[in-house]
This record gives sequence, structure tokens and C-alpha cells, in this order.
Amino acid sequence: MDNFTFYSPTYFIFGKNTEKDTGKYVKRFGGNKVLIHYGGGSVIRSGLLDRIKVSLDEEEIEYIELGGVKPNPRSGLVYEGIDLCKKEKVDFILAVGGGSVIDSAKAIAAGTLYEGDFWDFYEGKPIEKALPVGTVLTIAAAGSEGSPNSVITNENGMYKRGTKAEVLRPVFSILNPVLSQTVPPYQTACGIVDIMAHLLERYFTTTKDVEVTDRLIEGLLLTMIHEAPRVMKDPNNYEARANIMWAGMLAHNNLCGVGRVQDWASHNIEHELSALYDCAHGAGLAVVFPAWMTYNMKHDINRFAQLAVRVWGCQMDFANPENTAREGIEALKRFFKSIGMPSNFKELGAKEEDIPKMAHKACYSGTRNGTIGGFVKLDEKDVINIYRLML
Repeated sequence: MDNFTFYSPTYFIFGKNTEKDTGKYVKRFGGNKVLIHYGGGSVIRSGLLDRIKVSLDEEEIEYIELGGVKPNPRSGLVYEGIDLCKKEKVDFILAVGGGSVIDSAKAIAAGTLYEGDFWDFYEGKPIEKALPVGTVLTIAAAGSEGSPNSVITNENGMYKRGTKAEVLRPVFSILNPVLSQTVPPYQTACGIVDIMAHLLERYFTTTKDVEVTDRLIEGLLLTMIHEAPRVMKDPNNYEARANIMWAGMLAHNNLCGVGRVQDWASHNIEHELSALYDCAHGAGLAVVFPAWMTYNMKHDINRFAQLAVRVWGCQMDFANPENTAREGIEALKRFFKSIGMPSNFKELGAKEEDIPKMAHKACYSGTRNGTIGGFVKLDEKDVINIYRLML
């Protein structure tokens, strides 16, 4: 196990009706004038936005609003939010929605206290300060409610990049599983895939003897495998929603990633798909991850076989562990298909002729120097080959 530091200060409020206390927590964490940031009309139609406003009014907290966040959140709205916050002297960002809303809120929080272009942070500049961010989560997927991460699509070139800073961790996050019960089945499934991908990006490591985090990851993957069919069958199953929501946070606050090298090539490869075609991130990952696994399994066949045995219940073939590894990959593909996820380029709306362009962007855009990935270093040719496995 490698040396590590771990600090996760987010205050979590979990359970039914907890959004009614939003104002209390904004006040507790120093908010006086708040930007309420959200996506489309669902938070309005459901009455959630009104309930949050009532809670802010009860605490005599001023607020302004900025809606319009889209999946794969865009840089244009971030710039608009930064200008609004500076003009109105906002001192707290409240994100009401899923990972896209929270990621956009984090970008605004950092950009408001910065004199330059916020995109500098997504090209590698360290973030030293940001406005505090609180969240009211409506979709279990990205884990941004407990993480220091943010991913934004730059509309000047349509490519996605991420940043990471401890000051971006939300100061509080309200997690009411009931709020996720109205999420459509396809988006619920996309969230399940995203959660599992966050775990798998950490599982495939070159670090030896990381049994504690291996077992944490395996346990959370088993939870997702158990709960996914239940929630797809009954979207109002509170317990299934609750377990998935908490697993989503644990999958990405890095509790499962400490002390070990992580990979993240699959996310980088997928980001080019969702940036170019605007497909759902989870749907893209459902296509990318099995292809990445197939291409790289021989790098450490025993780790792939271990996953197959411990998570998918495969029998170990000691004479030829590659058989076990392949069986595990096929089990993952069947699981994704069983919850309605795509399995190839065509189902994503992706085009073969765009592969060279996406591979080049994945390896070279921004500060990247030609390779991606921590488990295996992939160059442009490798990424092209992985994309072709998705056809």
C-alpha cells in the first residue's frame, strides 16, 4: 500500500424530507447570499425548488437563481454563473440536482474568486480558493456530492476536462433517496454504470497488497449488482434507491482509492464520446469499459480473474486464468445490457470515422503529453484500438 493522506470534510444529511433543512445548513456553513444552481424543469415541477426556497426564507437568507445546466455541463453557463456571482456578491453556491449541476457549481465557485479564466483550472492550474458549495442531490451517479472533482465541457472545441481540489468538496450534501425516485429508468441505469465505473477505475491498479480497498470496492460492486435489478423493477423502492445513493458517494469520495495507483483511462476515453455526441456519460462508460478491459487484461490477468471470481462468482481456472478473466468481462457486459445500457458505437450514435480525432484529443488536448491511464499507459494508437473494439 502506498503512502496517502485522506480528508473528507463534507457533512452529509441523509434520509427522507431532509431537503426541508437546507436553509439551516446553508446558514451553518456561512451562506448569506446564495446562488441556487440547477438544471431543467424537474426540480420546479416536483416542487423541490420551492421547498428549498421556503427553507432559505425561514433562515432569512437571500438567494438568486441560475438554471439551465445540461448533462455534460457546458463552459458557457459557468461563465454566466461567475459573472452573476461577482455582480450580486454571492458568497455560497447551492447545487440542486445531479453530478452535472454540482460540477458546474464547483466551477462557478472556483471561478468567482479568480481574476483569470476559470478554464485555467481545467488545464492544470491549482485551485487555491473557492466559494463554499452545498448540494441537494437528486440523482445517484457521479458522486460529486462528496468528491473534490469537477468535469466541464469546453464549448470552444467540444472537449471535456476535469479538475480536482480539496476546496471543491461540498461543505454539506443533502441526500434524500426519495428525490431520485422520479429519475427515468435509462438515467437511473446510466447512474449505476457511472458508480460502478468509479469503482473499477480504482480497482485496476499496479499497487500490490491493497486488500482493504480491494474488498471495499468489491463490496460496493456487489451492492450495485444486487440493487440495480430491484430499482429497475420498482423505481419507488426506497431501500434500493438509498443503497445506490450512498454507494455512489462512497464510490467517488476516494475512500476506495487511497494508497493505490488508479487508472482513469476509460473516463478519459469516454469523455470524448460524450463531448462530441452528447451521449449520457454512463451510457458511454457501458461501452468503453468492457472494451478497455478486453484490451488490457493481459497486463495483469490475475487481477481481472480476481474480479471475476469475487464479484461475478466465476470459477477460477488456475490452468488458464485468462478464461476466468474473459468470463468476468462477459458477465459485466451482460449486466449492463440487462439494465438497458448500450453495448456498441452504433447504439451511442458514434461514428467510426471520428475515432482518430477522438483518440488524438484524449491523448493530447490540454496538458496531456500523449499517454493516458495509470494501470496501463495508453498512447494514441492504443486508444484507437480500444475505440475499434466498441464497433
